[in-house]
Amino acid sequence: MDPPPTDETRLTMDLRWSTDVVLLCAGLIFLWALLLGVVKYQQMATSEDHLAHPYIDTAHRAALLYSFASLLVATFVELSAWSDVVDMVAAGALIVFFVGAIAGYQVHGMRARTTNQFADPYPSAALLHTFMFLLIAAEIGGLVVLLAGFAKAQLF
Repeated sequence: MDPPPTDETRLTMDLRWSTDVVLLCAGLIFLWALLLGVVKYQQMATSEDHLAHPYIDTAHRAALLYSFASLLVATFVELSAWSDVVDMVAAGALIVFFVGAIAGYQVHGMRARTTNQFADPYPSAALLHTFMFLLIAAEIGGLVVLLAGFAKAQLF
């Protein structure tokens, strides 16, 4: 049996700073997902039907999925041909909207005023549709930039 690693033998990776930032965000989103799991449990334990509010359930699941999606983003950032600044802007756009979506779901779930944000938009339909348009553009655009950087560095 090998002895435990010491400071001299510990494996370290020399990652790009942009990758480090995205990995930290992935970890924080995962922590948020775990904390939302506690909120979900509390709501399930105290509600008459033993269900959490649909938007708390959605927030919990979205945070879990976005945390792992952020790991995929970190991989594309690390293996990209673009500069750290370009990759950080692209990854940042994705992560900002991941966080915005989770936060929106959590707000709806904590306020418990709707089970369909499009049927009862808060604070307004125009704001919701603007957010959705920006989310679509930022998430797809950010990923296209990262995929192109990955393809340029790794395939061409």
